[in-house]
Amino acid sequence: MTVQIYAHRGSSAAFAEHTRAAYLKALADGADGVECDLHLTADGELILLHDADVARTSNGTGLVSELTLDQLRALDFSSWHGAVIPPEYGTIANQLLTLEQLLEILSTAGRSLGLAIEFKYGATFKPQLVDATLEALRAHGWEPENSSAGNLHISFMSFHPDAVKHLAEQIPAEHLCQLLEHVQANDVREELDVGPIAGHTVSFLMRRAMKEGEALIDDGVAHLAGPGVEYLRAHPGIGARWVAAGRVLRVWTVDTEADLALCLAAGVAQVTSNRPREIRELVGALSPADLDAM
Repeated sequence: MTVQIYAHRGSSAAFAEHTRAAYLKALADGADGVECDLHLTADGELILLHDADVARTSNGTGLVSELTLDQLRALDFSSWHGAVIPPEYGTIANQLLTLEQLLEILSTAGRSLGLAIEFKYGATFKPQLVDATLEALRAHGWEPENSSAGNLHISFMSFHPDAVKHLAEQIPAEHLCQLLEHVQANDVREELDVGPIAGHTVSFLMRRAMKEGEALIDDGVAHLAGPGVEYLRAHPGIGARWVAAGRVLRVWTVDTEADLALCLAAGVAQVTSNRPREIRELVGALSPADLDAM
């Protein structure tokens, strides 16, 4: 078997996530594809960022939705990581990327690439982000039937079942990925810094969403199943069931030899990693017989 390696927010172990340097490094690392998260700015521009606010990954504060693209470009999105950016990867001032800029970078790769676009949502799904993204992709020649644009094969992902269902109204199931995570109340409490009652309530709602997401995969609404490593470890039977049903497993975030071994043994076809070069080397060290045996 073979496994495709997607760079998670670019080669984000090497450079700050979602930056120009991270994506250029992902191409240099030989990634089969890249993954990104999108948000809409106050002036309707699509930018690459994981969080709804800029505090964690920049020297600024505020919600992306309340800042213009020019205001965001005035921030430093790379220095927090600590890596020195080589001149060929740009300067600190141009590390923030729009979707259009990412498409331009990927179009110069000289080879076919996968682009996995994730839509982030809280409890409520609103279609504006998805619709704006599809409109921007159409302007670059994207066609929903084969979900391709030039050298790019584009897939769409979300944890939110309503986002996946909205996408399914326009895009074939083979290009849709329902993301899943292993939900534990204590982890939710720590991440959100809330009390036990709120933590259990949020975890209950998240588990309910995961069950709905599992059903979308079972029913063929999404042909790409996107469990996290811990989900796959906690639910090995469901992964095997999906592989037997012809679903494609895309697992995140695979950064260690142990996690890669788990994925290969489970028949995972695609892994998303912060360290695509290292994971590529681990796969390359396996013999064809090793891979066939997995």
